[in-house]
Amino acid sequence: MNRYLASALAAPIVLFATAPTSAQKADPLAQVASHMQAVKTMTATFTQTNRAGKSVTGKLLLKRPGHIRFQYQKGVPLLIVADGRALTMIDYEVRQVQRWPIKNSPMTALLDPGRDLSKYGKLQPTTNKNVISVRVKDPKRPEYGTMTLIFIRKPGAPGGLTLNGWVALDSKNNRTTVRLANVKFNTPIANSQFRWKDPRPKRRR
Repeated sequence: MNRYLASALAAPIVLFATAPTSAQKADPLAQVASHMQAVKTMTATFTQTNRAGKSVTGKLLLKRPGHIRFQYQKGVPLLIVADGRALTMIDYEVRQVQRWPIKNSPMTALLDPGRDLSKYGKLQPTTNKNVISVRVKDPKRPEYGTMTLIFIRKPGAPGGLTLNGWVALDSKNNRTTVRLANVKFNTPIANSQFRWKDPRPKRRR
């Protein structure tokens, strides 16, 4: 596993966020689902920390459904991209590429707003009423790991929430914490942002 990664990683669209209904307030999972469906794109800066306490920073681009890009800070030769079909980790230092289906990663919770949270998400207790914590995993595929999403109530944001970050835990108990800042919703993002340059040597025919 790459040393930087503890575990797996036109006209503007304008949406008018509505205040959560009383039913959504009573059911935080419904409010999270409403937020997910309202967010078509998201940009943010992130800080990723592994279990050893080492942190790296970068920029996150998200375009639903199925697209995400983790562009790491200068000096970190790693890129993680989902192109709608697969999640790809590219290590430019060793010229290695790893790909796996999006559905085989808890990251699908971020990428597929149409999934039924009630089937694979479970609320986690918090000490702050303005914080919603949702742990997601596939009970039939524990080897895919888990992801705990942290949302903050924010009036005016899509669905009344903003994503603050998440904690990912893989099958080997490797823990990665991601914190977001400078979050912006529903700004145009070109599909070209989710392409990547293959570092592997070309084979001669």
